Amino acid sequence: MKRMSLADILFTQGFGTRYDCRQIVLAGAVSVAGETVTDPDRVFEPDHLVVTWRGEDWPVCEKAIIAMNKPAGYECSLKPSAHPSVMGLLPGPLRTRGVQPVGRLDWDTTGLLIFTDDGALLHRLTHPKKHVAKVYEARLAHALTDDEAEKTVAKLLGGVVLDDSPKPVAAKDARMLAPDLLELTICEGKYHQVKRMVAACGNRVASLHRREVGACRLPEDLKEGEWRWLDGPQAILGGGRG
Repeated sequence: MKRMSLADILFTQGFGTRYDCRQIVLAGAVSVAGETVTDPDRVFEPDHLVVTWRGEDWPVCEKAIIAMNKPAGYECSLKPSAHPSVMGLLPGPLRTRGVQPVGRLDWDTTGLLIFTDDGALLHRLTHPKKHVAKVYEARLAHALTDDEAEKTVAKLLGGVVLDDSPKPVAAKDARMLAPDLLELTICEGKYHQVKRMVAACGNRVASLHRREVGACRLPEDLKEGEWRWLDGPQAILGGGRG
């Protein structure tokens, strides 16, 4: 990105209209490297620039990529129907610049949710031919005996038939973490896939949590409803894989 005025930089980052961004700077609401900047026409190099607004550091980036620990009770939709949208958990600048959730988690599913305004990355993460792995922890309604657990894992790895296709769908990996806790890795993104795969094995998902997407693992210190910047596509793709 070429050198730009601070007001124009804020505009590219979703802080409002060009007029709004000038007023934000004139009001002394933005600082750079600890210095409050009140001249909206002051020029900066955007690359690696971090601005502070309302006490929060905002890394200036051409494309935003963030991770959220999604709580239950929110829809991954820009036009929710029965529950509030996860977009309401994001600050205004991120919504204004047009970040979108990458794929969807059901309203009652918790865990790692990626947002970005990078169309190419969004396509790469959601296209079925890219086979980006997603790791879930499914709490089962009915605990399994050792024998039942072995058969369930074998069935998931071998493939189960879902009601929308005669072609079996197999997990990339499956293992029992406890008699009622299943870790399942899938590379597709079918509707209610984990829940339906478990149902095809004669059980039911009581609660579902997504722990990983590609190379990105949900940070243990990221509380439900909180979000965090990711350091570029490699944080998810792992250096180009996926």
